[in-house]
Amino acid sequence: MTHPVTRVLALLELLQARPGLTGPELADRLDVDERTVRRYAARLAELGIPVEAERGRYGGYRLCPGFKLPPLMLTDEEAMAVVLGLLLGRRSAVPAGAAAIEAALAKIQRVLPAALRERVAAVAQTVGVTGPAVPTPPPDARALLTLAEAARARRRVKLAYRSWRGAETERELDPYGLVCHADRWYVTGLDQLSGELRTFRLDRIRALEPLDTSFTEPGPPGFDPVAHVLDTLASAPWRYQVEVLLHTTPAEARRRIPSTVATLTVTDQGVLLSTRAERLDAMASMLAGLGWPCTVLHPAELRGELRALAARLTVWAENPPDGSQLSEERPIVGA
Repeated sequence: MTHPVTRVLALLELLQARPGLTGPELADRLDVDERTVRRYAARLAELGIPVEAERGRYGGYRLCPGFKLPPLMLTDEEAMAVVLGLLLGRRSAVPAGAAAIEAALAKIQRVLPAALRERVAAVAQTVGVTGPAVPTPPPDARALLTLAEAARARRRVKLAYRSWRGAETERELDPYGLVCHADRWYVTGLDQLSGELRTFRLDRIRALEPLDTSFTEPGPPGFDPVAHVLDTLASAPWRYQVEVLLHTTPAEARRRIPSTVATLTVTDQGVLLSTRAERLDAMASMLAGLGWPCTVLHPAELRGELRALAARLTVWAENPPDGSQLSEERPIVGA
């Protein structure tokens, strides 16, 4: 059963979206009688939200002329968190929930300040998310908002970029779209420096400036930013090709390891994990976090990283920081 406060707020939403609805129409939408509608309208008036009711054939309920709800004050980062959560829901929701997600996005955009509302709308239109994982917050919400605005308005941007090798360059980019993949954010578009379609990681952008130059169509006909980013990453050079035999069940491996992170192949000995990595210490940490026995097949250096990680964990476990040691005689609460 819906709480009365929820229905009062639902009435407010109806009055904003459809001013002029009659008492019977509102009663039908709220699943109450007309007397209760009048009581809800009075409750809104008590809260300082004036509602007027016009009698007659063309009468109905509406907010008093000139009344506007105060804007929803969110920082750029807070707005990003809300919108990214809804974008994930848009991707994974069942059909019955899709309309609710679109309605929620519309409501949020309606009560944001005008400037932030436009930026949030740009994100909703230009961001793509891969896989079922929750998209992580971008390294710089302002950079994401700026790039989303530029992609929607088809405006060129100037950026200072540091490559994975540490080389720093300045370039101009026609941004076609933004993609969150495997916990990283990317922007893809036409790089004016090379004259080619390129993909850049947002956390490597050192400075960003929108330009007055516009561009026309975003890429070739049917261009898909998500597909392009995935193809780019698949063909990118990586330092290590990793193969590890996981001693666990295929179902558990698939549940814990997304297909965007590694390829899993069922063998007689276990589940073969195949992936690529730039840093083996990070790969060792990931394997340790899974908590399964495993056999490193390639590269041999990964075994050394696992041994080094085990040594560090041993030191940390046996030498806690000063002042954190527990007396052996003192019982541990909950033990």
